[in-house]
Amino acid sequence: MTAQASVSFLTVRRRFDFRSIEIGNWVTPEERDRAAGRFFGALNDLLVILKGPEVLISLRGSLGLQYGIGGTPGVAAHYIPATRQLALAKNAGAGSLAHEWFHAFDHYMGSKAFISPGKHDFASVAWLNNANSKAHPLNKRLSNCFRAIFLNAEGTQPSDLFRCSQQADQQRDVLYYAQPEELCARAFEAFVEDSKPSNRFLVRGTRNSEEAKAGLYPKGQQRHDINDAFRQYFSTLGKALFREQAKHSTRRS
Repeated sequence: MTAQASVSFLTVRRRFDFRSIEIGNWVTPEERDRAAGRFFGALNDLLVILKGPEVLISLRGSLGLQYGIGGTPGVAAHYIPATRQLALAKNAGAGSLAHEWFHAFDHYMGSKAFISPGKHDFASVAWLNNANSKAHPLNKRLSNCFRAIFLNAEGTQPSDLFRCSQQADQQRDVLYYAQPEELCARAFEAFVEDSKPSNRFLVRGTRNSEEAKAGLYPKGQQRHDINDAFRQYFSTLGKALFREQAKHSTRRS
């Protein structure tokens, strides 16, 4: 594998087939190259965890990356649904990438997994709003992930994670932590961190941070159940994508 010291954003784009990669004008060559190595290492970790081909990371080439462009003070990273871009600030703290990647995945799957997913097109929002799911075994496994995140083990009441997120929002008089897409992105962070990636650029803080202590990340049996649901879903998805790639390769040859 390419050594991170010699990695460029062109390497990152070619390996994962990102639609585009944009770098801010105020990013120095040294900062750019250092960031490229961190992206490359983190995305390779994510690829191993998800057990899929490279096109899963770029969502079949539909996802773009931005580094050091625009942004909001105090916000290290964000996902832009309108342009399907994952953006990290120039001085973004480590640990944001898994969270934002899941936003992109959640958004991508809205129209893939659900019939008329709704205004925001996030699969998590569509599931919580009881949108009709498209009949497919993979969509059933994705539904299992959302059920483990939003509901208790019996499927009859909101989960502890959901309740703690609502309480945090009430204390701050905002609607943020309990938004479906935010709940699911934090649950995915926990799954990724429990998979023990080799670097902290991908994820950190789902166990010992102040947010974790406040119950804003899954705990105990629910965490185990969510991890298991994600593991089953992405393992099955990865196998399906590899089979698809093999068929295309056979046809070309």
